[in-house]
Amino acid sequence: MAPRSTAAAVKILVMGGTRFIGKPLVAQLLAFGHELTLFTRGRNPVPAGVEHLAGDRSDAEALAPLKGRGFDVIIDSSGRSLADSRAVLAKTGEPKHRFVYVSSAGVYADSELWPLSESSPTDPASRHAGKLETEDWLRSERLPFTSFRPTYIVGPGNYNPVESWFFDRIVHGRPVPLPGDGSTITQLGHVSDLAIAMARCLEVEAATNRIYNCTARQGISFRGLVAAAARACGQDPAAVEIRAFDPAGLDPKARKAFPLRLNHFLVDVHRLERELAWTPVFDAEAALADSYANDYALRAPGTPDFSGDAALLA
Repeated sequence: MAPRSTAAAVKILVMGGTRFIGKPLVAQLLAFGHELTLFTRGRNPVPAGVEHLAGDRSDAEALAPLKGRGFDVIIDSSGRSLADSRAVLAKTGEPKHRFVYVSSAGVYADSELWPLSESSPTDPASRHAGKLETEDWLRSERLPFTSFRPTYIVGPGNYNPVESWFFDRIVHGRPVPLPGDGSTITQLGHVSDLAIAMARCLEVEAATNRIYNCTARQGISFRGLVAAAARACGQDPAAVEIRAFDPAGLDPKARKAFPLRLNHFLVDVHRLERELAWTPVFDAEAALADSYANDYALRAPGTPDFSGDAALLA
């Protein structure tokens, strides 16, 4: 279904909007001509012409400026729990058009069938259980919503150690620890592809009350990820040393030293492509190259902490 153009600007509240996902999302929404209000902690600049409300959303009193404010759309890109989103709606009331939520593909249960679709079983005990609970609540309340479940999001501004974990070791000539033989499949999505999908869903009525996986079309093995990261850094993948570790005997603290899930993590994005006429611009190779050139390579030189590697390889 082709996107539907709106006849007038839509009043949108964005919870977040000045960091990783928020920056390209706000740029997309402004390009669509929407009227934006951002609620952030005030640590980063806000684009000109955008209303800014500063406060810590975890503090109920800080949400007071939202009381009685009506919005056509509320986009919650920073909520982690049902309480986070309900606190906002308690102040603003329901949005007139849509509540757009950033969930996570981490809500899915382990599976023997890949890739995972939006109807695959979920895990209520996952570390993203708060996001799953929020989706269930939105559905039960019959509040018009669209939720996005990305896999690992990469790109400029990423504050999570995903691609940077690999860049650090490659740039500093360190061995890269990988579980087993490195054949585990993971999946990376570029932050700007997610932002485009989120902005576009507001133009498509079929996106109402829908959940979408959002990431690149294909997965990539851990070894393939190391090779792509090396090329992004301008290095020969063959020159990068990979050291295998056995994840079976790791204690939980050592396990956290590796930034990705140790099992396959692969979702299907056909629903998003079909219903929103969306196509990801970036595959894993291009996403890593963009993140390195437009973020990592521009950072001040430093010495990362590699102490966790010893625990993995012990």
